[in-house]
Order: sequence, then structure tokens, then C-alpha cells
Amino acid sequence: MKKYDIAVVGGGILGAFHAFHALEKGLSVALFEKNNAPQGATVRNFGQVVPSGMNQKWQILGRKSLDIYKNIQRQFDISLRQNGSVYLASNAEEMTLLEELAAINQNNDYTSTLLTAEQCRDRYAGLRADYVKGGLFFPEEVSLEPHLAIHRILQYLREQRGLAYFPNTQIGGIDVAGDTCTLRDTHGGQTQAERVLVCGGHEFRTLYPEMYQKSDLVAVKLQMLELAEQPTQRFEGNILTGLSIRRYEAFSECPSWQSVKAAEPADSPEKHWGIHILFKQTTSGSVILGDSHEYAAAAQADDLGFDLRDDVNDIMLHRAADIFDLQTWTVKRRWWGIYSQCKHTDIFQATIQDRIHVVTGIGGKGMTGSAGFAAEHISTLFA
Repeated sequence: MKKYDIAVVGGGILGAFHAFHALEKGLSVALFEKNNAPQGATVRNFGQVVPSGMNQKWQILGRKSLDIYKNIQRQFDISLRQNGSVYLASNAEEMTLLEELAAINQNNDYTSTLLTAEQCRDRYAGLRADYVKGGLFFPEEVSLEPHLAIHRILQYLREQRGLAYFPNTQIGGIDVAGDTCTLRDTHGGQTQAERVLVCGGHEFRTLYPEMYQKSDLVAVKLQMLELAEQPTQRFEGNILTGLSIRRYEAFSECPSWQSVKAAEPADSPEKHWGIHILFKQTTSGSVILGDSHEYAAAAQADDLGFDLRDDVNDIMLHRAADIFDLQTWTVKRRWWGIYSQCKHTDIFQATIQDRIHVVTGIGGKGMTGSAGFAAEHISTLFA
């Protein structure tokens, strides 16, 4: 039986980039995905890579991720487009936060450019003049097509980096004896590795239910929509709006943050449903719109249910119509996804018997932070 240097459980973005960095070190890697292809948060998101929205720790990791994504794209098409990100302010308070963040970015040596309202309207077709007061643009940031990116990254790892990939293989148990971990899958097969990384979202409860029950993990359910292809209207990049400015961690480091948040109404539907409005146009011309957030302790994740709330989608559509005049608002599809995050820390990590490392709960930072975080984590494990 072949023994791998490392086995990764979970083929989403966090698991895939741990495999990538292990392979970069010349290690042999087996990656196990319980489905035919990843089905979770990695494919149910905008595909926005936005270090600009992260706190300073995760901005550094996100900027490292940008370099990694771009380097892969130069070798293999993973659907990356570098059209930048913009935050659009709807009032003077939000514009002040943008100005303050621009100053922080200058100190961090992270390129950003303040835009006037007119520059924003010129750059983004259909942006309403009665909404936008100005913007902050980040030229280095990128977009991916979430339904393509992870599949192409895994293809690249298999074809060019020698990844041993095992789809449709759920790991039911892991045993440790000496320097060997034995992974038992639900088909009756066994695989050996020196170390194991468990990166399977909040669903690591299958392997370690007691740890899962005692963790501070929170399951977060999001709703998103895709609008039909716009006949001729095009706007590039990641578009984040005033509600995003009021939500994202980066802005909490701005001097005016506390006073802006204190003045917000406590009972708004946006606050109740955790709504902030993002836009991203796909290569076909359709528009991804969202999103909302509902929360439950990971142990009660099933309480979030599988229904889509039409009232929440209606709120998002109405708020979006205040921002853009689109050529069509026909809804092409609706969906929900769940990711996990921690109440008290920025990512969940635990080590079992010195050789099994659980890494999950990266929250909404997954597409942006996973590549950079995994680089540092693999370097620590295999110093």
C-alpha cells in the first residue's frame, strides 16, 4: 500500500490549496472529496477575491492569494479575470469610511484609488446617479467563475502537479499508529499517509462528532441570485456597495467606524437578514447578486433548513434596483449555500494525536484567504 506524505480530506478551496502547497514542497499528496466534485461553499459564492475587505492579518494572506491565483492562471486557465474591485458609497458617512480606508491602504502599500461619483458612473454602466457619491477602486483584485474555478484548479493539480485525487470517496475514520495515519473510506478502502488535513467545512462532524459539538463553529446560510444575461450592458470586476462598506472587517479599522455603526437602525431588514448587496457580471453577461446571512451554532446547522426565502430575495432585488438600472431583472436561478465560521477566532484549528490537523471555519474569507493561509500552514507543518 502506497503511503502518502499528506492526505487531505475535502476538495473545496481550502483543501485544494493545502494540497497545492504540499505539492509545491515536493510532497506526495492524496486528496479525498466525498462528492463527484466539490458541492459546498466553494462553488456557491461570487468568486470574488477581495483582500480589500479583510482585516490587516487576512489582507496580507489575501494579497498572497492574489499572487498565487495569478501565477496559476499564467500556466493554466482557472477562469481568473483581473478587473479589480470597487466599493460604492451611497452617502457621506460611507464616503468618509472609503477615504479613511484609502489612507490605511497607503500605509499598507496596497494600491487603491478614490473615484468621484462621475468616474464611478463612467466606469460602471447603469450605476444610478442618485445612489453613488464616490468609490474606492482596487486594481489588483480578481474575479473567478465559481462553477469553474475549483474544478480547473483540481484539474491543474492532477495533470501538472501529480495530485492523487479520489472523488466520490468519503472518509469514515482515521487511525494513527506510530508515524502512520490510516484513512478508512466508506467503500471499505484504506489509504496511508504521514499526516492528514481535514478541511471539510462544518461537516467534519462525521469524523469527530464530539469535537464538532463542543466547537465554537457557526453555520452561515447565504441566499444568492443570478439574473439573466444583460443584452448589451457590461460592467467589469467585483462591485461592492454601501452595505458592504458597513459590513466588511477592513472598515472596522477606520476611525469613523464606531460612530457610523452606532447610528444605524437596529431593526432594519438588512440587519436582520445580514444583507449586503454585491454584483458580479459573469463572462456570459448574466449578473450574480446577493447576499444574505442566517446563523446557527454548527451543532444546530440543520435548523437553518433547505428553503429559499422569497421575501429575502425580494429585499435584495429592491435594494439592487436602487443601485443599478439593469436592462433586465429576470431571475435566472436562485440558490443557497452554507459556510462555517468561528465565534471567537478567525479560523478553527485542532490537532489530534500530533498527525491529524483539522482546519475549517474560515468563514466568508475562503476564496480570498485560503491560498495564502494554506501556504503558511503547510510551511509550519513541514518546516
